[in-house]
Amino acid sequence: MPAKSSAPRRRRASATPAAPRVLPGVVTITRQVHFNSAHRLHNPTKSQAWNKKQYGLCTNPHWHGHNYVLEVSLRGRPDPDTGYIMDLGELKRILHEAVVDKCDHRNLNDEVDFLRGIIPSTENLVIAFWHEIEPRIPRGKLHRVRLYETPRNYAEYFGPQAE
Repeated sequence: MPAKSSAPRRRRASATPAAPRVLPGVVTITRQVHFNSAHRLHNPTKSQAWNKKQYGLCTNPHWHGHNYVLEVSLRGRPDPDTGYIMDLGELKRILHEAVVDKCDHRNLNDEVDFLRGIIPSTENLVIAFWHEIEPRIPRGKLHRVRLYETPRNYAEYFGPQAE
């Protein structure tokens, strides 16, 4: 009786490998980034008394700051070749280029060009961030921009088509 070989059996290679499957369905993916900024909530067309009543300590003429958390979600069907809606590393790069690198350790009222003349409330920031991010994302994929000003306070925007 011949001795048994301990080497694994080789399988016959087929001429064409089977294509990997990508499952059908619509998926939402989210990338989170962080930045720190100062701002002042202030309407210069109103009196200081009006601003104080509306914004309280947030209208301090010497500013105040937040450790912001920005979440951006894309929605779509996974690509049949990659299985991705979008590579999350590429999404991170886009978010840094569009928002984080411009806002991190900056005064949002004075130092960020795309925010000049805008009251930098969380509500206004998510709309402004959408407009900075959307042109860099494959068409129709941007689903939501959410910005946490504090762990308990956030605003989110689903784009102009949701209005």
